[in-house]
Amino acid sequence: MQLRVVEQPVPGGRADRRRNAQPSPQGRLAALLAPAAARCAPLTRLLEPYARRIAPYARRLKPAYPRPGRTGWRRWVPSWRQWLGAWLAATGLSALFLAVAYAATDIPDNLNSYATQQDNVYFWSDGTPMARTGWVQRQAMPLKDIPEDVRWAVLAAENESFYTDPGISAKGITRALLRTVGSGDTEGGSTITQQYVKNVYLNQNRTLSRKFTEAMIALKLDNKMSKDKILEGYLNTSWFGRGTYGIQRASQAYYGKDVSKLNAGEAAFLASLLKGAGLYDPTLSSANHQRAVERWSWILDRMVKIGKLSPAERATYRTFPEPLKTNPLYDTGEQSDYLVELATQYVKKAADISDKDFDLGGYQIYTTFDRGRQKALTDAVTSARKKALKSDPGTAGTAHYGAASVATDGRILAVYGGPDHRKQGYNESNATTVPAGSAFLPFVYAAGLEHGVVKRRDEPRTQISPESVYDGDDGVPVTTPEGPYWDRSGRKVAAHNDGNKSWGRITLRKALAESVNTPFMQLGMDTGLDKVKETAVAAGLLPSSLGRQVPDLSLGSSTPSAIRMASGYSTFAAEGRHTEPFSVRRVTHNGSAVPLDSPESRRAVDARVAEQVTQALTDSFRGAHPADAPATADVAGKAGTTEKDTAAWYVGTAESVSTAVVVYRIDLAKSLEPLPLEGIAGTRADSVPYRIWAGATRPLG
Repeated sequence: MQLRVVEQPVPGGRADRRRNAQPSPQGRLAALLAPAAARCAPLTRLLEPYARRIAPYARRLKPAYPRPGRTGWRRWVPSWRQWLGAWLAATGLSALFLAVAYAATDIPDNLNSYATQQDNVYFWSDGTPMARTGWVQRQAMPLKDIPEDVRWAVLAAENESFYTDPGISAKGITRALLRTVGSGDTEGGSTITQQYVKNVYLNQNRTLSRKFTEAMIALKLDNKMSKDKILEGYLNTSWFGRGTYGIQRASQAYYGKDVSKLNAGEAAFLASLLKGAGLYDPTLSSANHQRAVERWSWILDRMVKIGKLSPAERATYRTFPEPLKTNPLYDTGEQSDYLVELATQYVKKAADISDKDFDLGGYQIYTTFDRGRQKALTDAVTSARKKALKSDPGTAGTAHYGAASVATDGRILAVYGGPDHRKQGYNESNATTVPAGSAFLPFVYAAGLEHGVVKRRDEPRTQISPESVYDGDDGVPVTTPEGPYWDRSGRKVAAHNDGNKSWGRITLRKALAESVNTPFMQLGMDTGLDKVKETAVAAGLLPSSLGRQVPDLSLGSSTPSAIRMASGYSTFAAEGRHTEPFSVRRVTHNGSAVPLDSPESRRAVDARVAEQVTQALTDSFRGAHPADAPATADVAGKAGTTEKDTAAWYVGTAESVSTAVVVYRIDLAKSLEPLPLEGIAGTRADSVPYRIWAGATRPLG
């Protein structure tokens, strides 16, 4: 057994003295309030007479509790006066609290990032969606572009008193509070203003604090912003399912059309999705379909009840407007990525849109790309690629195909950029990689016809014609007005024909039709290589792609892209007028037009010259492919080969659309140097570029 010694405090000891030396809490409070009391003393003396008069009445108001004169449980039941006093006090304090909270609540300056971010939507030339870019599917629309039936379908479903309420619903908030207290989850009770506040300023957390803040901001917003602006914001930020935000994207996702084309029945269905797209998208389940039909019908009836839809109009909506099975608004991929890339580059430059502004989204880009032509061109190249891989997989593995179709007015109608943009990022149709070869000869021909020639020094230029005769033999030395042309190694330069064939004396028109090189190398020298360059640039080729100003320029040492070659040939089909190729015809931002610098046509060569070039190209097509088009068909075209067999072209025009196709080989894992085709492009009689061209342009006539 242990004994515990407990020390008792000794009165007057050190501990007792220390405790007595410390002031009590009341003393400390008095010390703190003393300066304030001193400052208020004059006011206290002034109010003291009035306080004495009020004191008796105040004492009478003080409730006697427990109640005197009562026995048992009745002593503890407040009187009606006490109940009234408590209610008045609670009401007054609540009003004071709400007033202070309202004054202290500010509308946030910054919107939620997801509430302002939009995607950019690209459309085919026929106006149907082609692709979209961005993290969210959202496109804001001005309220004026949203039909009345659409607006009132939403209001009938969500908040029919929107235009008369103060931004909040006391009944709804009370219901939400009761649900929160009862089940720990808030739901219901939100006006459209409150829902808009939740969408753009707050988060989606279901808590009492968020609900209270939402109500305060909604009250302030209702006083600051017009009802139409609030409704517009709500319609553009609400979630409709299928990955879409906003009524415009919902309309496209469920019905494949703009919101401006919705009818009341379709609008009623979209309005039902606001209650929960996962429960009302009829394509997800049969239960969803039943719920969607019931709510759709209920919304239409509500529109009749509030006077926004006549009974006669309501009677026309008896069949549920079934939405599309899947969202037609798809991400980019494969060929569409190349189209998007071209259109994006063009629109930023032509509309003067910065990268930062473009990335914020909200743009609708209406391209020039023709869906049918794009499919035909893609199918033709894909077929050729598969055939090559099957017959010679080793060589075909390094083969590249570029193609483009350009109308005479400059519209780029189709391009083939590669097998898949996500595997091969650069665009074959826009690449300046390989020489044009003999496909360049029409530009030399046009330059000679346009500017004339100088054969001897100090002689004036003389005009030539398609019937002018040149030496078509192989190995003919090239001359200048001063004499033979010598290269830097001191050797005379001579031209060579395909297969080293000699043609003898030949007219320029036939030389172009038969693709005889030697006359055109000499014609380029007679015309002046500066004039050849000038004509090629005027017709549409980029100066940066043109070769050195040496005799080989006339035989296609330049490296134009497929787009530019098609554009150049289209100049001849357009009677000598050139329009810079463009891929976007119109741009809007949230429905409003964006100024776009559109190219204008200009005279490149004389109309007579363009006609003469076209006649020679027609001869070339008819001579090589006599059975491929009716005699009445307006078709012209020419093959292009290179000296070292590193590229094969076919460029031609049909129905006022010029298409250029190029096939070449590069092993990107080793270098960017073109490799010999080794038969991958077919033969002169069975040319792969021609097969692709014909497949992309059929039917010919």
